[in-house]
Amino acid sequence: MRQIIFLFTMMLSGWAMSAYAQDVTAKAYYTDKEGNAQESTSIDEQAPLTVTFRANPTNMAGYNVSYEWHFQSTKATDLHGAGELFVRYEEDTQYTFNESGNYNIVLRTYVSNSTGGDWLDPQTITISIAESKLEFPNAFSPNGDGINDVYRAKKDYKSIVSFRAIILNRWGQKLYEWDDPEGGWDGTYKGNDVKQGVYFVYVVAKGADGKDYKIRKDVNLLRGYNDEKNTEGSGTE
Repeated sequence: MRQIIFLFTMMLSGWAMSAYAQDVTAKAYYTDKEGNAQESTSIDEQAPLTVTFRANPTNMAGYNVSYEWHFQSTKATDLHGAGELFVRYEEDTQYTFNESGNYNIVLRTYVSNSTGGDWLDPQTITISIAESKLEFPNAFSPNGDGINDVYRAKKDYKSIVSFRAIILNRWGQKLYEWDDPEGGWDGTYKGNDVKQGVYFVYVVAKGADGKDYKIRKDVNLLRGYNDEKNTEGSGTE
């Protein structure tokens, strides 16, 4: 008889847990390369990428809730070892991805009250971080036509986590320096246009996949050049 009462009590407690429809809806929030706010459960982006993970719980009033965010790598071989990387225990958490690869972020949620508790269905967010890429053109034309006026990395760069570029003249004098691949040189020095001719760029950068970039090349500054077929930053190889 006691066993029957116990089973009946457990059935009631399970019914009570499900009747209030306790739930979570795990989502990832981030800003893409174009500066747009995004919300998703599947992300394909480049590093560095800062993502906020939110559980978005519903109907949890009167319940004790425990959260586990399991960060997992799907690489067969990973710098930290394959499989689980670490666990976070907040309702919402944030992480910056600086290494290329594929990741699963799994939210496990335990809900309980005075009659018992249970795990909710796990929620999974997938993250794909692209391997790095960085190339520079060998020419630009800062003539004010709005086309190729700034010397910068080619637009298809990906997953660059550290960056420094310097422009030098033929005598080794530093004319300009920038630390973001989105930046670039407009062909001036101390607010004045430099002469048309050959300059030099030196770039030191690191990719999310561990690749080191050391780029040294000539930069042809062509003020009289006007080609509407070119796009800004593409240059000429």
